[in-house]
Amino acid sequence: MIIQLLTVFILALYLGVELITKVPSTLHTPLMSGTNAISGITLIGAIGLLLFESQPSWFAIGLAGVAVFLATLNVVGGFVVTNRMLNKFKGKKPNDQ
Repeated sequence: MIIQLLTVFILALYLGVELITKVPSTLHTPLMSGTNAISGITLIGAIGLLLFESQPSWFAIGLAGVAVFLATLNVVGGFVVTNRMLNKFKGKKPNDQ
């Protein structure tokens, strides 16, 4: 069982690195939006595990806590970067002098 999980993890890691390095810069923003959506799903799943599991193990609690922390960082960071990018397109406001 652990060998299968490790194999899937290594293949996913390799595939992720290969895909990200081949993405042109014009597609970076849509890809980031998709990643933020996946992180939102991870966040909901981890919170659901913590709230609705009758007796989760300490390992599950720790793993869910790490997932909540990392997914929250990714979602908040994505919103900050998107907001900064959108502010560049707004143009400068004239001064009221």
